[in-house]
Amino acid sequence: MSFQDKSIQCSDCGVTFIFTAEEQEFFASKGYTNEPKRCPLCRQSRKSERYGGGGGGGYGDRPRRQMFPAVCAQCGKDTEVPFEPREGRPVYCSECYNKMRLSRDR
Repeated sequence: MSFQDKSIQCSDCGVTFIFTAEEQEFFASKGYTNEPKRCPLCRQSRKSERYGGGGGGGYGDRPRRQMFPAVCAQCGKDTEVPFEPREGRPVYCSECYNKMRLSRDR
């Protein structure tokens, strides 16, 4: 199937942008059937609104999780965890947690 560049008007800002043959080929390879409705700038802006930052898509652009300092109950090493530790509940560094999980799953 041969693709040709297409001019499309952005549904958000009204600017006309080119949907290149290469982009069309990529969309087809992914199984996408709809053409983009937004120009690249509006798409990036929309992603930024959704994911709160970078906007390029993917996991690398998501905001960093808040981390909390803790001391591993197993080895005593200082670590950080993505939740606020509670009094009386053990917290493990990722290495000790993975060891415990592996031994439990066997």
